[in-house]
Amino acid sequence: MDILRYTDSAAIRKAIAAIENPREIRVLFVCLGNICRSPAAEGLMLDVLARHADTARWVIDSAGTGNYHVGDLPDSRMRAHARRRGIELTHRCRQVHESDFFDFDIIIGMDHSNLSRLRAIAPSVEAEGKILPMAAFFGAYSRFDHVPDPYYDGAEGFETVLDILTEATENLYDTITAHLPDAQS
Repeated sequence: MDILRYTDSAAIRKAIAAIENPREIRVLFVCLGNICRSPAAEGLMLDVLARHADTARWVIDSAGTGNYHVGDLPDSRMRAHARRRGIELTHRCRQVHESDFFDFDIIIGMDHSNLSRLRAIAPSVEAEGKILPMAAFFGAYSRFDHVPDPYYDGAEGFETVLDILTEATENLYDTITAHLPDAQS
């Protein structure tokens, strides 16, 4: 894939350039309830890192803008669909907090509402610069402008989200590693 396709954004380049320690890249995925999209992105990103033998320098987590499911496992349907792809989602749901802007280098929202809420709680302009849309890393799924919420959809909705996030997490990895070549272990 052509990495420039989804890195040709000043905001993305700026967020990556602001990573404090390229030997510990910290990424937080965010959706509404932290039960479908963001834990799936977390699990898929961990899989990408494992396949690239690059887990040691990454910290990956997910959170929700709402507090509806704090402490719960991800949605059982999302876990089942992910498991069919060899991905185990064991994350315990949590709500995003202002402190996450100090703990993570890049914070990725799944849709416009998530991005808006993240901007509202960002403690500074610099922290707001860490927020990126997951859609910035879409390739073949560029017809979407966000990761759709599969919660009220059937099996096809969960599969579509996993397809989108599988490609987007790989693109995210490629984008970050391409812009931090000196950080390779």
